Amino acid sequence: MKIGIVSYANDPETVWNAFRFGNFALTEGDEVGIFLLAKGVECEHLDTNMFNVTEEMQKFVDSGGKILACGMCLKIRQSGGSHMCPLSTMKDMYDLITKSDKVVTF
Repeated sequence: MKIGIVSYANDPETVWNAFRFGNFALTEGDEVGIFLLAKGVECEHLDTNMFNVTEEMQKFVDSGGKILACGMCLKIRQSGGSHMCPLSTMKDMYDLITKSDKVVTF
């Protein structure tokens, strides 16, 4: 199955759970992509003592998951993206959604 996840949160626990879900789906053999939108593009800066977001993100990428980050949302925050969160477009989000069997949001 193809699963699309859209994350627009910058709450560490919420984002951590989004990536945990994505990681679980990958272990089940699903193809998973995550599109970061709005505040969601801040996810690489959300680590806390309880929620190691970047560790879950790295595990996701290492396991074959694909992360896309809204380019306009990154620009608003004066960020150019990163190797884990590359600049992406609304077309990329559209493709993720339309090509997924299921879409969930966090």
